[in-house]
Amino acid sequence: SYIHMIERTAQEGHTVAIHSYSHRYKDIYVSDDAFLADIEAMQKVIFDLTGQQSMLMRFPGGSSNTVSSAYNRGIMTRLTKKLQEIGYHYFDWNVDSFDAGGARTAEEVFHNVVSGIGQLKDSVVLQHDIKPYSVDAVERIIVWGLCNGYTFKPLSYDSPGCHHIVHN
Repeated sequence: SYIHMIERTAQEGHTVAIHSYSHRYKDIYVSDDAFLADIEAMQKVIFDLTGQQSMLMRFPGGSSNTVSSAYNRGIMTRLTKKLQEIGYHYFDWNVDSFDAGGARTAEEVFHNVVSGIGQLKDSVVLQHDIKPYSVDAVERIIVWGLCNGYTFKPLSYDSPGCHHIVHN
């Protein structure tokens, strides 16, 4: 479990956002209430560790996921609206490192991110910290970005939005 890293992350000035407490699609996408309960459980963990709530989040699978339709048709359409109504900002991504897909090396992750951000003014990169090769690519991505005039900022309520087209 990475829960112990939340407090340190906040203390070091990084954004702590909600992704999911369980990340089990079959449980969280079965109903609107189940999803909201999962978010509230993670919100409690974040608050207990940092003393602050987070109103930023990313849906497991992104807002465009279609796996949710196997559990509840139309749930993503409802959830994207509901969460915004109650004050959350959700983010998807416009650059994919493909570390959850075909990439298997730090070199591939680096190439995927660099080629993706080169096309955009503002980039939100999907990259995971559970793959050692993806973690290994981070420093090289940052160095490349800084050498090429990019800045890196934590997500905030004021960050440029990045939403996918909702398919369920």
